[in-house]
Amino acid sequence: MNSLVSSSHLQLAAFALGTVGWILCTVSMGTVEWRVWHVDNTTIISSGVAWVGIWKVCFISYLQVSPGYKEQFCHKFSGYESSIPAEIYTAQGLLLIAMFTGLLGLTATVFALRNVYMGITHKILITRFFLVGGCFYIFSGLCVLIPVSWNFYSVAHNQSIAFPPSYYMPSSPAAQEVGAAIPVGIVAVVLLLLSGIFSLLYRFPVTTNAITKC
Repeated sequence: MNSLVSSSHLQLAAFALGTVGWILCTVSMGTVEWRVWHVDNTTIISSGVAWVGIWKVCFISYLQVSPGYKEQFCHKFSGYESSIPAEIYTAQGLLLIAMFTGLLGLTATVFALRNVYMGITHKILITRFFLVGGCFYIFSGLCVLIPVSWNFYSVAHNQSIAFPPSYYMPSSPAAQEVGAAIPVGIVAVVLLLLSGIFSLLYRFPVTTNAITKC
């Protein structure tokens, strides 16, 4: 059993990294600050700063722009709107997939580690669950990488968004910068990919109980 436990230290680290990476993935998905827009017209956007996320846009306003909102105004993306760029809808779908597959990876790793630390020497079962968990981690990391990279590219090239009038947003900012969600997503990608690689490196310990002479 000692050799079984000592052979899985890297996979235990993979589980820890995968857990943190999965948490950061969900944090990035729920954070509205994917893009930070700086606008010149402060009539409605009083602070001159608006946050564009993958689920909604928000800004601070001292005007009563919507019932129930005194200062912060948020408008959620409802359904499919042709004016909203593809990278936002792509991010919604891929991050949901990443969250689900990351959770599957954690589940598979927990099951494999449970067998290891309980001394269940089922080579094929343990190895397969570590491999499955590793593949889920890597797939989850790639699902986060695509929207993070795409949105980073859009920010770097100061791309505009033709928001409908109900959003109270200009079609293009004076300038924009990367919000907190993107670096959080990048860290999540690194951790998920590392956890996947560590899980795939598992090798079941070979023990020799007897020597057979020919």
